Amino acid sequence: MFFVPIIIFAAVAIAVFAFASAAYAPSSMLAARLRSLGVARPVAPDRPPLKERLGQLLDPLSKALPLSRSEVSRTRSWLIQAGRRERRHLVIYVAARIALAAIFVVLALAVAGSDIYLLAGGLAFGFFLPRFVLKRLMAQRQREITIALPDALDLTVVCVEAGLPLDQALMRVGEDLKYAHPALSEEFYLANLEIRAGKPRAEALRNLATRTGVDDIRSLVASLIQTDRFGTSIVQALRIYSDSLRTERRQRAEEQASKTAVKMVIPLVVFVLPSLIFVTLGPALIDLYHNLAPAARR
Repeated sequence: MFFVPIIIFAAVAIAVFAFASAAYAPSSMLAARLRSLGVARPVAPDRPPLKERLGQLLDPLSKALPLSRSEVSRTRSWLIQAGRRERRHLVIYVAARIALAAIFVVLALAVAGSDIYLLAGGLAFGFFLPRFVLKRLMAQRQREITIALPDALDLTVVCVEAGLPLDQALMRVGEDLKYAHPALSEEFYLANLEIRAGKPRAEALRNLATRTGVDDIRSLVASLIQTDRFGTSIVQALRIYSDSLRTERRQRAEEQASKTAVKMVIPLVVFVLPSLIFVTLGPALIDLYHNLAPAARR
């Protein structure tokens, strides 16, 4: 009699488990019958990816931000020069400025109460911190493009001398520099896409100079447009510009080297000079103290 309840419980559990397995199995006849009767469990819709959900979350914020058109255009150009071209990057940037400003204001309130100067400082710091980071990203990307430009010009000269037109040469150079210099490779790829889409070559090159914001590329674009307009040799123009670019890079390196002596003054005064003073005058001061201390006690 003791095992009867256990046997009944096990039988009921096995039956419930078997029915649930048959009902929720996608290939079972019972599940198909239940779906046809409308009693099956509804299938959860696929969740959109995190990028789309973040864009949907920040879309109302982007519509409510009090930004002028000129400021939006300037910020958009900065983001493009930093390599952030999508629309959501502008929304994330502005939302980060507002969120950091609010966070630092709350921290200032928690630390110093109602100090107006500390609140204003926290508000300004949180509001301008994303702009500082964006400027750093812009400068880093422009430096990478500037470093990669001489190699790209040498490869472009080789491709054009081999018989390729300038458009195909830019595309080939972009493919070859994909892993060594990805920033410049991406810009060449976008310029080639614009040319293949039907834009004039001059306009695509001007867009390349605008997207990068690098003075060397702006000068190169002006030289290529002038060469294309007057019908002169592109190979000769590229070779001359490559030589002038290398000369300019050497002059910049010499300028930075000449500034090194001036920049080293502050570290020498702050870190090296006190150590030299302690090393040279320390033993003398210790001996002077030992010699004069007994006389002072008398």
